[in-house]
Amino acid sequence: MRALPPLVTALLATSWLAFGCSSAETTGGTGGAGGTIVVTPPLPGPTEWNRDVTAPADDDARDQRIACGYKAGDLPAETQGKSHPNGAQIPVEHIVVLMQENRSFDHYFQKLPEFGQPDVDVAPPGFTNPDASGNPVAPFHDTQFCFVDTNHEWSGVHQQVGNGKMDGFFASNDGWHQAPAHGTLDLLSGKRAMGYYDQNDLPFYYALASEYAIADHYHASVLGPTWPNRMFMYAATSFGLTSNTFPEADKTLMDYLEERQVAWKVYSSGTPGYGMFVPQFLKYREEHFVGIEEYFADAKAGTLPQFALVEAKLGDERFNQNDEHPPAIAPLGEAFTSTVVDALAKSSNWPTSALFITYDEHGGLYDHVVPPAACPPDDRPLQIAAGDPVAKLDQLGVRVPMMVVSPFAKKHFVAHHVYDHTSIVRFIEAKFVIPALTNRDANAEAPWEMFDFDSPPHATPATLPSPGSVQSTVDACAKIFAP
Repeated sequence: MRALPPLVTALLATSWLAFGCSSAETTGGTGGAGGTIVVTPPLPGPTEWNRDVTAPADDDARDQRIACGYKAGDLPAETQGKSHPNGAQIPVEHIVVLMQENRSFDHYFQKLPEFGQPDVDVAPPGFTNPDASGNPVAPFHDTQFCFVDTNHEWSGVHQQVGNGKMDGFFASNDGWHQAPAHGTLDLLSGKRAMGYYDQNDLPFYYALASEYAIADHYHASVLGPTWPNRMFMYAATSFGLTSNTFPEADKTLMDYLEERQVAWKVYSSGTPGYGMFVPQFLKYREEHFVGIEEYFADAKAGTLPQFALVEAKLGDERFNQNDEHPPAIAPLGEAFTSTVVDALAKSSNWPTSALFITYDEHGGLYDHVVPPAACPPDDRPLQIAAGDPVAKLDQLGVRVPMMVVSPFAKKHFVAHHVYDHTSIVRFIEAKFVIPALTNRDANAEAPWEMFDFDSPPHATPATLPSPGSVQSTVDACAKIFAP
């Protein structure tokens, strides 16, 4: 993730103030196929958001989503199917999203089938990428942990996908970037994009993925870099952008949460990701943006808001920071995530909470699953640099991990439906009865299959291993990357 310009960073770095926002209580009912959903009493917000809805049959809703038949402004109850809950029927009162940086599914969980969860889809034996001489390069167990950042730009990612061959990870990274302060040119080999970890490297993540619910066909939203993908989490579109550029946004998820009078906070360890929306951030910062320490305080006090973003220190891009963006040491980010999970598990808010853990994009690291087709979010023309591939926002990005940690998360479960960041957005919209921001989230399926709302499998939080100490790795990486 690119750091913000100094002037904007200075604006964003002002002292955070605690906020208070009145919460809205919602009730509602569902009907059968062709039945009517009525929101009673009417919720705050535009009148049309409280309209009566005829819920489609699940199969009809699925077919319409596949055909991109739904549009911005459609309510979740109009697009998800009659069997799925809506509004107050969803017994989650605290939705928390933790979006880390730049890791692919295979890169992290290639060995998960060998460590307790055989149902996940990982790269098969024989999966390789060709090197510059055409020789096959297979995935390998990375033991260095800090490697030179990998190519995740619009052009590089399209080369990696290679029209569905998924064979461009080595080539797009070979010689890409610059060597670290005390590194050698061999650190720029494309082979670094083919590394994976196992349970011994990431014990907390592997235990989390095996105990709770993990999605193995969850994709980034764009075949491109960090900012456009985060825009899809914040606004269900990248506003025609394909690079790390400040957007001009007419609306974001936070704007809609404000209209519904939903209590929300962003708990940030530094410059917040939402800061890319400069006008909105300046509007909301005093009431809704606070330091990361307040997440732990609110969790302990049982005062988490209805919706929260929890953020590591984004945009730092050093070997010893915790957002997992290479060259960051992955276990440091894992340790941060473990504290977020632990605080929620010990909170009195746990019985009605759901934590989504995911990654903004794959970071240029290998994955074997071809990104599927997607519904374009809008008709904005794309801003593509000269010489870059001409494409549309009609294909999802490369797979990234996504896990749900919640009392309602199914135990030892793998979700196989196709999702992207707007699937989490659609879950949030369903809870708070908010219409789709764009055509992308209108046609996104919320990850219902990962939940059991009737008999919470994790009413008592699971006991998970602590991440191990990696000080020796930090010391070794300092010799390569420290100035």
